Amino acid sequence: MTDDSAADDHHDATGGGDGHHQPERETFHHDPIGHAEVRAGMTVGELADEYGEAGIGAADLHEAVDVFAEMLAEDATVFFGLAGAMVPAGMRGIVTELIRDGHIDVLVTTGANLTHDAIEAIGGKHHHGAVGEAGKTEREHDEQLRDEEVDRIYNVYLPQEHFALFEGHLRDEVFPPLAEEGRVGIQRLTEELGRANAAVNDREGVDEDAGIAAAAYEHDVPVYCPAIQDSVLGLQAWMYNQTSDFTLDALADMDGLNDRAFAAEQSGAVVVGGGVPKNYVLQTMLVAPDAYDYAVQLTMDPPTTGGLSGATLDEARSWGKLEKAARNASVYADATITLPLLVAAARERVGE
Repeated sequence: MTDDSAADDHHDATGGGDGHHQPERETFHHDPIGHAEVRAGMTVGELADEYGEAGIGAADLHEAVDVFAEMLAEDATVFFGLAGAMVPAGMRGIVTELIRDGHIDVLVTTGANLTHDAIEAIGGKHHHGAVGEAGKTEREHDEQLRDEEVDRIYNVYLPQEHFALFEGHLRDEVFPPLAEEGRVGIQRLTEELGRANAAVNDREGVDEDAGIAAAAYEHDVPVYCPAIQDSVLGLQAWMYNQTSDFTLDALADMDGLNDRAFAAEQSGAVVVGGGVPKNYVLQTMLVAPDAYDYAVQLTMDPPTTGGLSGATLDEARSWGKLEKAARNASVYADATITLPLLVAAARERVGE
């Protein structure tokens, strides 16, 4: 055999040449990857459509937009989990408008987000900052901030006097009516917080919007905060409890939350970040007759650690938290980038 004939035999064996060797599968023509096109003046919805031509994270975000848009179009009962530092990072208005426009039926969030939401409602502000400062290590920079009484959330600054403003707000406006009731659920506290935020915001003529808790109060959207102790709001509630009849009953919230799950004809979950809000939203369906029909999660936590925050929504299906036929999508990226894209594109898709 000559070298040329050996090469021809090898070429035939690997699928080329005159042998016309084909792998044992159907001809592969389905859904080829395209190349996203961007142009001046395109809408967010058009950009999300272009993401659908691409792969990896772009395709995941496109699928998430599809799922969320269908959730809205089908008027599903939406349980929204909001973790992380989404309020100080500037995502407050997006969630507020979703509540006002009827796109969130139940909100589960952290005491931290409610704290920062209230600070903005009553006149405080968060500020652009830096991870470090030129000529200083990050430690030296944070030591300086400590001396200046400024708290840092990555590249966001919050002067500590705003916490003093918030603590006074709780003691003067929020806690006294609750102390008259004695033992209340956490959802009752968040409701009173929303009422007080709206009242002070209007009375003081604060330029900033009254925000998430106020919008939820005004539109009868319950706000649950199952890990409230893990926040300045929770610390202040505990301190007020020491000198009054006010106390919180965490189990009381389970009635209203599960009633919503039982009543939902179709239900959808949107979980931004992980932790307690994510699990609280998903576990609600463990005691309901049905499970979620739709689910979207935005997270940066990987699934490979076995932790809840990065766990896939397909994994939640194994627990009975999602229907077997549920549409779901997970996007692994910074939620301050993906949440605005998701909401803008889905709302454009359904025209509201």
